[in-house]
Amino acid sequence: MNSLAAHLPRLAGVLAALALSGCANLLGPGLQPGVSTRDDLDATLGAPAMRWAEADGSERLAYPFGPAGFQTWMAVVSPNGRLVSIENVLEETHFARIQAGMSQDEVLRTLGPSYPGWTVYYKARDELVWEWRYCDVFREPARFDVLFDGTSGKVRSTFSSPERIAMPWGRGNRRDWCSR
Repeated sequence: MNSLAAHLPRLAGVLAALALSGCANLLGPGLQPGVSTRDDLDATLGAPAMRWAEADGSERLAYPFGPAGFQTWMAVVSPNGRLVSIENVLEETHFARIQAGMSQDEVLRTLGPSYPGWTVYYKARDELVWEWRYCDVFREPARFDVLFDGTSGKVRSTFSSPERIAMPWGRGNRRDWCSR
């Protein structure tokens, strides 16, 4: 899914949930750990972009809402199909988990997929960069980059910057884009 149009059905579902919930819970009142099912997740968020089978029989599911959105919802579903947990992983606490030496799969399991259109390979440095969009602690749009060694596929470092520095286009109060 490389275009915004591909994400519109899921975005519409999230916006509807937001409107119905009075902004109290972005996922709406229908998704509750221990109560909601995998079918409820799919009905609310659409099909997951990625999934992983866990050792205990549970399943980890990634629901990204980029590139224009600011969230990737990571859900864990028990072997019996019930929602165990769901959270937005595009936040500083999750970014802090990304450490030098991690594999690309470990990064994907932590943050979900980056937007492929923003993936860059720097031949001179043999470096692959993945990028995610998120709302920073100042409620401003920002970008988080993970820099991988191009040969080993292991994390070298990470970098974060507000969009007003990285992408100086646009006018108006960017904090409105990240109002919570």
